[in-house]
Amino acid sequence: MEFKELIAKRRSVRAYAEGREIDNDLIREIISEAYQAPSWKNSQTARYYIANTPESIEKVRNAMPEFNKMNSNNAALIIATFVKDISGFNAGTAQNELSNKWGAYDLGLNNAYFILAAKERGLDTLIMGIRDAAMLRNEFGIPKTEQIVSVIALGYGEKQPAPRADRPVDEVAKFL
Repeated sequence: MEFKELIAKRRSVRAYAEGREIDNDLIREIISEAYQAPSWKNSQTARYYIANTPESIEKVRNAMPEFNKMNSNNAALIIATFVKDISGFNAGTAQNELSNKWGAYDLGLNNAYFILAAKERGLDTLIMGIRDAAMLRNEFGIPKTEQIVSVIALGYGEKQPAPRADRPVDEVAKFL
């Protein structure tokens, strides 16, 4: 699929087909491609915790509000984190006012590659930011050195949302 077509087809999907499991090797391929994303000094601080069994998926679902549980039903759930105090830092000192926000920025780039790599393989995604981070950290042993950012639903979409209306370029860009 050409890149322009890929980004045009990728949508946040909120309904996943029942009974269509995703092989862990396929998830590994997607993560491997996601790691091609740029990061601060090639620090590669993105981390993924994959819930792809009924038991682990249920544990993640218990850390989400009802609407996110409903929107991600029948999907594998991927907890996305980044290792703190690396991106945006040099020898433990923040390099500018953004500090650990560089880690979130890098994870966002990594996640963008992740969702596009998934779409290229016929999988759909939904990035969800509302979750109980303390519960996820406790259930899955996620170290305090990592910032939990989101949960990504990954599955075979049951229905595709209609294309959205994007803002005009002249509304969001100022040429200097």
